Amino acid sequence: MAKPQRIVTLPQLFSGLKAAWLAGYSLADLRQDILAGITIGTVALPLSMALAIATGVPPQHGLYTAIIAGAIIAITGGSRYNVSGPTAAFVVILFPIVQQYGLGGLLIATMMAGVILIALGIARMGRLIQFVPYPVILGFTAGIAVVIAVLQLPDFFGLTTDKMGEHFITNLTAIIRAMPTVNSAELSVGIFTLALLLIWPKFKLPIPAALVGLIAAAFLAYLMNHYLLSDGSQFIETIASRFSWTANDETGQGIPPIPPTFVAPWNLPGADGKPLEISFDLIVNLAGPAFAIAMLGAIESLLCAVVADGLTKTKHDPNAELIGQGLGNIAAPLFGGITATAALARTATNIRSGARSPIAAVVHSLVVLLAVVALAGLLGLVPMAALAALLFIIAWNMSEARHFVRTIRTAPGGDVAILLVCFGLTVLFDMVLAVAVGIGLAGALFIQRMANLTSSQTRHNEAHPATQGLPPSVIVYDVNGPLFFGVAEKALSALERVPGEVNILILDMQDVPSIDGTAINALRSLVDEMQRQRIKVILVGLPARMVVKLSRAGIEKQSSQLTYCRNLQHARDVAERWLKT
Repeated sequence: MAKPQRIVTLPQLFSGLKAAWLAGYSLADLRQDILAGITIGTVALPLSMALAIATGVPPQHGLYTAIIAGAIIAITGGSRYNVSGPTAAFVVILFPIVQQYGLGGLLIATMMAGVILIALGIARMGRLIQFVPYPVILGFTAGIAVVIAVLQLPDFFGLTTDKMGEHFITNLTAIIRAMPTVNSAELSVGIFTLALLLIWPKFKLPIPAALVGLIAAAFLAYLMNHYLLSDGSQFIETIASRFSWTANDETGQGIPPIPPTFVAPWNLPGADGKPLEISFDLIVNLAGPAFAIAMLGAIESLLCAVVADGLTKTKHDPNAELIGQGLGNIAAPLFGGITATAALARTATNIRSGARSPIAAVVHSLVVLLAVVALAGLLGLVPMAALAALLFIIAWNMSEARHFVRTIRTAPGGDVAILLVCFGLTVLFDMVLAVAVGIGLAGALFIQRMANLTSSQTRHNEAHPATQGLPPSVIVYDVNGPLFFGVAEKALSALERVPGEVNILILDMQDVPSIDGTAINALRSLVDEMQRQRIKVILVGLPARMVVKLSRAGIEKQSSQLTYCRNLQHARDVAERWLKT
């Protein structure tokens, strides 16, 4: 009978929507989604502006991201509850791209990252997130938090500094040198906003602290600019005073009061302010940043989905989520949106607000769209110092300082070293280097720990009932633990030095769960050496899949020379038969 063919299917889009529908979606659920979406929209509105500015682009691009990517990812992705948009984790990656390639370069890199995310989803790589060690994730997220906080110091203190660059030390030095230029008015607004953001949650009111803080700060800045600082000695900078826009032959200050419209990213300005020119060299140069965006987007989105599953006792489709994230990051730049990924804080708020399906995230996008069209003028009144205070809170929450300190105190030394290395590299260099080095160190640490579990030793014939009474010409070696490149040579090379009177070598490999190519090569060398010394070999306890693997590698059964046995009793019977012949 022919074996049935295994059918390989692509991950299904809209799996989040389908899961909600199959669970039984009702009008009551729709009402809950609408209410949750309104709540998330009010939370996302200030965050989207603040994170876009932290990235180095005008605030409307963050809003467009929440509108376009937020809706597309929610509809096509694999999670019922993820809410996507600009996130703080991307600041350290996107800010240098903007400095080198401008807004146009950032949007092209985002689209390239979207293609990579779709490829990862189609290749079913969603489960690989489980293999990123926790110290690596904690290290680079804490490092990102530090970088974000430092980049907000000029706006919080009202400093007069040059344009921030790519390197942390250079930026920090410039900030320290500019400290004598502190604007006391902007600092007071920043402190007021920060205090309100910290105090407001204690009242446990349904209005988000970020929205209350920015509205109060905008009102305070307006009063100070028009009444207390009217002599012009000081001025509180706002979104409207810093950013200008041009669209449809119209110009204005702050945020344009128009919905996202199609724009070719390659027509947007590069680092020199001129329209970007697409070239092969540009694509090659953006490939590295695009890959970094895709990897971080995959990690953050899937971690967010895992947390959402834990809060709601549901399951997400990781591969469909990657494809949804990819589609969102391809579409958003065509409407001026920057990089998007699932946001943990917004997703958690979405769940706490009673969301039932991805419809809540779609409503959140509509709320942001309505705010852009109807409230753009009011949004322009938000002070830059207030946005800096909001980003301080985001950075603090992102740093997970308590987990960071607890890990340093309680984790093994190797994990602490990985944590600190990832943290330091993220702050001083970039997240890509930090993750690469961190995973490399974690891999080396894993190899060392696995090597300590693998051993080989001589077992006395009388030590096991199945081998009792065998003559000294039969020797039993017990091999334990996985055989891989880190330990194979060490574990098997000792077996080549067997006593001269030995005629039969029994390798007890019942406790060997896996074997890789390096170990197979070492085992084949051992068998060859035993045959050269005219010593017969019996391999014991290997499962059928390993026997097939070894046979294909040339370690095949040979009459009265090499064989495989199920257990030690079987090996004893074979050894006794060989001794008689």
